[in-house]
Parts: sequence; C-alpha cells; structure tokens
Amino acid sequence: MRETIVTLIRAGHCVHPQRMTIRDGSWRPAVFPALSILIIHPVEGPILFDTGYDPAFFAATEPFPERFYRWLTPVTLAAGAEVAAQLQRFGLAPGDIRHLILSHFHADHVAGTHAFPNAAIHCSRTGLDAACSSGRFAAVRRGMLRALLPADIAARARFFEDAPRMMLPGALQPFDMGADILGDGSVLAVELPGHCPGHWGAVINDSAHGEHFLVADAAWSTDAIRRDMPPPAITSNLLGSAKRVEATLRRLNALWRRNPEIRLTPAHCLERAAEAEPGGISA
Repeated sequence: MRETIVTLIRAGHCVHPQRMTIRDGSWRPAVFPALSILIIHPVEGPILFDTGYDPAFFAATEPFPERFYRWLTPVTLAAGAEVAAQLQRFGLAPGDIRHLILSHFHADHVAGTHAFPNAAIHCSRTGLDAACSSGRFAAVRRGMLRALLPADIAARARFFEDAPRMMLPGALQPFDMGADILGDGSVLAVELPGHCPGHWGAVINDSAHGEHFLVADAAWSTDAIRRDMPPPAITSNLLGSAKRVEATLRRLNALWRRNPEIRLTPAHCLERAAEAEPGGISA
C-alpha cells in the first residue's frame, strides 16, 4: 500500500449516557468526540475521512422534528473548531480537499460536507439511498439529517460498491477484501455492517503507524474492541442491526487479538481524541 501522512482532527463532541454505547457502561453522561482524519496522499494531495461536527449541524437541527437530534445528543463545537477552519493550521484551505470519504451518513460524520465543494465524495450507495429516502421523522430516529447533504452529491458521489476489489494486507485478517477507491491501493474501503445502512471503514498505510484501520462507528472506543463489548441491543437496533454490529465487533476483536499492535481508530474514541490534542493535532 502507498504510504500516506495521517492526522487526527477533533471537530466538536456530543454528550450522551455512556451505557447507550457499551453494555457495561455508566448511565452518567459521557463525552463522545467527533474525529475527522486528514490524509495527505503523495499524488492526490489532502483527503478527509469524515468531517465531524460543523456549524451546519445547528442550522439543520433548528426546526422540528430535527431539533430532537440536538436534544438527545447535545453538541459542543467551539468557534473555529470545525474541520474547514482547522485546515489553515496545516497550510490548507477547504478548496484544497480533493477527496472526501464518508464512512456513513450520520450527522456527526457528514455535517461539514458542504464546506468542500471541490471534493469527490466517496461513500456507499446503500448509505446515500437510505439518507435520501427516509422521511424526516425516520431520518432523525436513525441519526441522519438530509439538510446536511450537498445538493450536488449525486453528481459528485463515487460509490464504494463500484470500486475494484483488492486483497487487504495479511495483518488485517480476518478482514480480507477492500474497495480500492483511488485506484492505487492507498485507501481501501472495508464494509463494516451493522451500525447503519452503508457503514464502511477504511484501511490506509500510515507513515507513522503502518496499517491503520479507520473503523468509524463499528465501535465507539478501542476499549470496546479489546473487550468485545458491544452497545446494548436497543441502541444497535434503533440505528441498524444488533446482530450485525456484534458480528462486526467480534471480527475487530479477533483482528486485535491476532495483531495487538494494529492501529484501530473508532471515530468517537477518547483515547484517539487525546492524541489529537492540543488543538486537534495528532503526533
């Protein structure tokens, strides 16, 4: 796999009872950071995996029924903490982003999509269809806000399902196949079913860590992967399928047990978010 430079960017957070994301968690409110991943490709330039929160989230959740989303998972986003604003610290502007990879269409992963008009949008056809076809109440229940989707997303979308298949490095077993979304083996999208329709992660060759598996919301923490501890079934079935969530988590746990040095990054993991400090920069 072609080597890339990878940086974690923390773009806001929400607060929710920990127990809703892990079965033996506390009922006390916990902070769930929203991570976006900046990938510098030697040829394609800057790429983003997910966007975290953005001021567009607050506009999209102003009306009803969308406001219920904001009430259920209160969001904090400091001024200038959205990814589009943070890029200037890396000498980049939003228009420099050529590729935007969306793991799925929940609002905390796509809120900043509007800010990158020059980017091809790599995503799941199944996920986009679900985001576009749901009614407003159903979409809010499933964590999606249609107002966050760019009007031209259909024209800009490049679907994981259509990309050539490629064998993953042996270190990723039991995961064996990925979708070669850039055509050079540098970013391999991997389906991680269960959390919601069209939920995918990505494997990249991180210059600092070797194989790096961005697992999005297949788990809310690396601790959950290590202990094979899924969310309560009620949470998983509300958004997707508990049975498939648990099967995917078992595979991630098997990967970690087989290769405990593997770099696994859930999108809301406090351990990983701590590495993005201060100011969202990962060492």
